[in-house]
Amino acid sequence: MHALQRQIEERLRQLPVTVALQLPGGEWVGPAKAAVMLHIRDMAALARLAAGQVGALGEAVVEGRVEIQGRMRDLMQAVAGILPNDPTSPDQRWWTPMLRRMKSLAAHTRERDAEQIQFHYDVSDRFYELWLDPRRVYSCAYYRDNTMTLAQAQEAKLDHICRKLDLQPGQRYLDVGCGWGALLLWAAEHYGVQATGITLSRNQHAHVQKLIAERGLGDRVQVLLCDYRDLHPAQPFEKISSVGMFEHVGRANMTAYFGQLMRLLAPGGLVMNHGITAGGLENSQLGAGMGDFIEKYIFPGGELLHVSRVLADMAASGLESVDVESLRPHYARTLWAWSDSLEGQLDEARRILTAGSNADRAERVLRAYRLYLSGSAMSFERGWISLHQILAIKPDGKLDSGRMAGAQSVYPFERGYIYTEERKAAC
Repeated sequence: MHALQRQIEERLRQLPVTVALQLPGGEWVGPAKAAVMLHIRDMAALARLAAGQVGALGEAVVEGRVEIQGRMRDLMQAVAGILPNDPTSPDQRWWTPMLRRMKSLAAHTRERDAEQIQFHYDVSDRFYELWLDPRRVYSCAYYRDNTMTLAQAQEAKLDHICRKLDLQPGQRYLDVGCGWGALLLWAAEHYGVQATGITLSRNQHAHVQKLIAERGLGDRVQVLLCDYRDLHPAQPFEKISSVGMFEHVGRANMTAYFGQLMRLLAPGGLVMNHGITAGGLENSQLGAGMGDFIEKYIFPGGELLHVSRVLADMAASGLESVDVESLRPHYARTLWAWSDSLEGQLDEARRILTAGSNADRAERVLRAYRLYLSGSAMSFERGWISLHQILAIKPDGKLDSGRMAGAQSVYPFERGYIYTEERKAAC
């Protein structure tokens, strides 16, 4: 115990913020007025701290074996300081790729995907509503202007996607994994498209149906409770978006996923894939147990790919990538906004979660989300994970189609069209 305590004391002194620990026996280690105070209730959690196994330490927090006092921003500085090595380092064991593929295949059947989506998104609509923006956009915002609020930045993101897709009135548009419908409705109301959204979340499906009815959009907007693999429309879509969706698809299914988007897209059409990507070339999740924590408490079945792998999988399906943009620091700022909002309403969040469950489970969910939001913000800031928007075309094979010879699509092969203000007109 004394050797472990000395090891921890030395590690605490090296951290960028002050941290104090209350050990299982009641004694304190660290400064009396520390920025972060951890009450550790068992020796196993203490050992995980000493080893830098922050995922297991996070599990101890969720399960009530460690109690946190202090700002989540300060806590995440401490977490970064105790990591033993780069969390994006790949697992070098020879059997890892084979094991990863087997696990990915098993985790992403239609039934498992539906269960996993519902596990995350059907926690409580009111819980998400508490800390998201009014449109309930649960993906990276776009701070086009540094003075923007979260709500303004989310609207800027919705419009940024619609502009990149060059949406036009009457076009058939598909939003894969449409969430609570913000992008779907924005595209219909501001760009006049015939819009279809799909989701596996029962809560989200019901919410979007309600919004469609309230806004009188039933003649040109529909939402389906549907797996992307089971969508077989009578006509292909001219424009497709997939936002925050492909992280749930699985590495083993990625080529098939983009192949399905290819089949759903009309020749010459555009598809936008907006999603989280890995910071390292070979890691499908973060090390030091952080990925395991996310897998267990937040996103079961979630897998990350480096953007180079995503581009390769898109190309293998026949899609041609024409524009790639990283929004990594935008997502860090988005997540900190969510985290700060939740931290300012913990009592209300606890009340909402308890209303739909027992108090013990509600407390575990709340602790998990506090760590998840702040930990993810830190990870995007440090480049351990990233976010890319990839715009691709389905070449129509006609060298004289499009605005330039050889474009083989509606894509103009220049970015000016995205930023022309007069393009946007309410429909």
